[in-house]
Amino acid sequence: MAEGLDPPFDRTDAGFNDLPGWTWVGTYGGHYLQCDLLAGFEHGFFTRRWQGREPDELAGAISAGISVHRTRQVHGATVLAAAAAATPPWPEADGLRSDGGGQSLWVCGADCTPVLIADPATGRVAACHAGWRGVAARIVPAAIDALVAEGARRDRLLVALGPAVDGSRYQVQRSVTLQVAASLGSLGDIEAALADLEACGSLLPDPQPGRDRLDIRRATVWQLRREGITVDRMALCPLCTVAEPLLFHSWRRDGVRAVQWSGVVSQA
Repeated sequence: MAEGLDPPFDRTDAGFNDLPGWTWVGTYGGHYLQCDLLAGFEHGFFTRRWQGREPDELAGAISAGISVHRTRQVHGATVLAAAAAATPPWPEADGLRSDGGGQSLWVCGADCTPVLIADPATGRVAACHAGWRGVAARIVPAAIDALVAEGARRDRLLVALGPAVDGSRYQVQRSVTLQVAASLGSLGDIEAALADLEACGSLLPDPQPGRDRLDIRRATVWQLRREGITVDRMALCPLCTVAEPLLFHSWRRDGVRAVQWSGVVSQA
């Protein structure tokens, strides 16, 4: 049985098994998920099994002697420097970028996509909370712009998109789809943007009139490609928060305000 997991839960249970490109890491407090692409950076995508433990405690599971930085998330596109989010009251924002070494940047969610970004050359990192509103507001491109402004380069950034709701389980109104489509940068051509959503697997049909199934993770991947991030430099976790009740909280599934945290540590 995996240490620290209660009720009994082992590696043969649904979701808690081998995932190509991802690794379950065991610690004194339980297991968390890492993306192999970011292996050069201390980081973790935590599960509901860490419920009740805040980033100041979770940080010790992925590193030692680091500072903790977090925000009060509001489903927007603001990306702050980590120094502005070091002590409560936590500022309102949905993204953080490092501005020093040994900083752990944290975001939380319960269906929205946690996105961790790292530049191996400079050691700088960013973390974003990307729900449909954040995707529509282009939170991830904003974080990339913030890193580039501080010396990172787009062609060497690595991006990990953590566990989130998949498209087949996420029904939205067509008005939501249109807002996300408009964020893809198709030069004002909404029909072309909708075609892009379909092409990247983000827009799926729904039998109910005026509704769609929308994969916000894949819409983010398309935004990343438009930002010059090649597919070999990004990783999309296959785990769906709605489909894995033993592993993840899900607002869409349970209607309960509970979250899991994700964090990454800067090197410079």
